[in-house]
Amino acid sequence: MEPIEVLTDAFGRIGSAVNGVLKGLDAADLNRRPGGQGNSIAWLVWHLTRVQDDHIADAAGREQQWAVAGFRDRFGFVLQPEDTGYGHSHEQVDVVRVDSAEMLSEYYQSVQRRTMEYLQELDGAALDKIIDESWDPPVSLGARLVSVLQDCLMHVGQAAYVRGLPGK
Repeated sequence: MEPIEVLTDAFGRIGSAVNGVLKGLDAADLNRRPGGQGNSIAWLVWHLTRVQDDHIADAAGREQQWAVAGFRDRFGFVLQPEDTGYGHSHEQVDVVRVDSAEMLSEYYQSVQRRTMEYLQELDGAALDKIIDESWDPPVSLGARLVSVLQDCLMHVGQAAYVRGLPGK
């Protein structure tokens, strides 16, 4: 299996997991914060999607789906346009509330399509390209993609855990 095939498969698994987490949930389930303080499913899925959207768009030199496909306006959160959820306070997590799983799913699927299109443009050699020299060591495209995968998989796993908690 070639490196791009591995990445394509891995990103596809995130999409399957997101669909499984969101399936059949209503607004109350999506927005429930475990213990009143934990991250909701809505926040976790929104955040992982924002991170994937932000990082893949940056690597590809493209605009984020959040802006160009109108999701920022559709969600209507009172957050900065570039906000991905990183470092959110309790109050900021509360801002991320949705009425339906469909909108979260639409946003994720839009980002997922763009991610898969981008991956198909790459070859294994592209993964060695340094894309961020502000780190020590500098970050290659391959390392950035693996970082996005790790973050997304952790957050979709957290969302699955929250879904399974008693007290819905």
